Amino acid sequence: MAQTVNILIGTEDRVRLAAVIGDRNCLQKHVQRARIVLLSADRLPVLEVARQTGASRPSVWRWQQRFAEEGVEGLLRDKTRKPGKAPLSTATLAKVLALPCGKPPKGATHWTGRMVAKVVGISLRAVQRIWQAHRLQPHRIRTFKKSNDPAFAAKVEDIVGLYMNPPIHAVVVSIDEKSQIQALDRTQPGLPLKPGKCGTMTHDYKRNGTTTLFAALNVLNGTVVGRCMPRHTHQEFIKFLNAVERAIPAGKLVHAIADNYATHKHPKVIDWLADHPRWIFHFTPTSASWINAVEGFFSIITRRRIRRGVFTSVADLQDAIRRYIREHNQNPKPFVWTKPANLILAKISRLPVASE
Repeated sequence: MAQTVNILIGTEDRVRLAAVIGDRNCLQKHVQRARIVLLSADRLPVLEVARQTGASRPSVWRWQQRFAEEGVEGLLRDKTRKPGKAPLSTATLAKVLALPCGKPPKGATHWTGRMVAKVVGISLRAVQRIWQAHRLQPHRIRTFKKSNDPAFAAKVEDIVGLYMNPPIHAVVVSIDEKSQIQALDRTQPGLPLKPGKCGTMTHDYKRNGTTTLFAALNVLNGTVVGRCMPRHTHQEFIKFLNAVERAIPAGKLVHAIADNYATHKHPKVIDWLADHPRWIFHFTPTSASWINAVEGFFSIITRRRIRRGVFTSVADLQDAIRRYIREHNQNPKPFVWTKPANLILAKISRLPVASE
């Protein structure tokens, strides 16, 4: 578009345009259009009109043309636009929501947005907007494992009771091992974090060996006794129990919570327990590692010290783990369990049973 008209304004139109500019209640877009016409009538160049009104040159030309064709009334109203697309019908919305909840076609594992859009006959973005509004996420899946332990309820009540109402003159410890921790060394140094870019590390690595971390979390005060060992057999487990035994003051009962790993029930371990009568083992239900408090500590040390670490040897990895445990024990926080056993059992009883 270019300038194709010369603006000629009569006295009546000039007064009316001046009134629009002087009206404090008038829309700013109408004020801008009136100023464009008045400045153009004064024979100012288009660039100068655009500069003074804050508009672009095509806008100046457009409103000059509109005034020439429709006068002042053309400046005070916008042209009608074509009507937008009609909203999707209720049947279409229902189909978009129902398809991903049903069986996917042609052996696919799940419905995708493009598959639904093709079947329904709408755009991919429309499908995405509908799914987002109804919090439907076919691309995501959550894993679960329901314990089939026949003594599940009794074990949950026992362990949760130790967490929430620990016995007097006793220590409650949560024991487990984190096995096969790899000492990984990256093949190239990564780049540090900076604004707008995350830190980097190479996808490939060099394996320098593994270690196993045995840990006992004192539920009452939050301290951790940890030992790194090359394997996780019953011999190492007994050595670790001896270390925990030395760390706990004499004269107190020890209630130890452990999972059902075969090492924890080895005959030699049972003999060790017989020689240490103050120890009482409480085993978690099968497939219920979430109830073992030390698993939370394993998660934290993995995220903060192991996963992004660069270790040139197993000794380097073990030293990093020991340093973290020392730092943790300098300012420990008691483990707090907040969910009573009856609420846990009630929630699990509401889990739907999948049909085969």
